[in-house]
Amino acid sequence: MKVLVYSDDAATRQAVRQAIGRRPAMDVPFVEVVECATEPKVHQWLGSGEIDVAVLDGETQPAGGMGISRQAKDEVYDCPPICLIIARRDDRWLADWSRADAVVSQPLEPMVLADTVADLMRRRSSTRLNAK
Repeated sequence: MKVLVYSDDAATRQAVRQAIGRRPAMDVPFVEVVECATEPKVHQWLGSGEIDVAVLDGETQPAGGMGISRQAKDEVYDCPPICLIIARRDDRWLADWSRADAVVSQPLEPMVLADTVADLMRRRSSTRLNAK
């Protein structure tokens, strides 16, 4: 399964990639991580239909993961589940507004992120539309 990781911070992308690993849980498929640092590339990947789960950094500039999540949920056919990384607990209401499927907080806890991504992968396996 393809997991999109979006952040303008290379260290955040690396931390997410390391937390997910090759397989975040034994009952899910192996993961191919696709990294993006720019908004246009994220939209290109999400619109391609190839992404199974997206992990978006809410603090990315100039286009944050929250706005991208909201737009994707409105515009992308068969939008993949989205996990949003937030910097402050108080941002959870914005994550709800963005219609993210899951939320994890900074600093990233690798086990929490891996479990969250694995849950979203399971959800995607059971709900993905066959038509593209």
